Amino acid sequence: MIAERIEELYGQPIAALEAHADAQPRGSMLAALTSSHTDVQLTERNIAFQLKRLRELAHPEREIGKFEAGHLVDCARRIAESVATRDAHAKTVSAVLAGLHRVPATPPPPSAAPAAPASAPAPAATRTR
Repeated sequence: MIAERIEELYGQPIAALEAHADAQPRGSMLAALTSSHTDVQLTERNIAFQLKRLRELAHPEREIGKFEAGHLVDCARRIAESVATRDAHAKTVSAVLAGLHRVPATPPPPSAAPAAPASAPAPAATRTR
């Protein structure tokens, strides 16, 4: 969802936007958004990895001893931390994206108004007192 909103806002695919943001020497809103998107992706991958590991450790055919129990607890803790991190990043970037709008292209300036005819006499200066 975050990637789609960034793409909608900037009108380009996320990969092109990330490349553009990486090429900029100074920080920008685009760089901040693409960085946040990457952070959310990394936490998602970590959640998937830790969940897979937790399922392996807790497999019904596997005996759970003292050593394995420590690994189970560690995986569960890492999942909880990653979920909290992901949710914080997603909430922040979603709030920023909600406040940004795509600015419509500015219309070309109207053609110059016709100038007053050059032969028109200048108004006479009237003197008072």
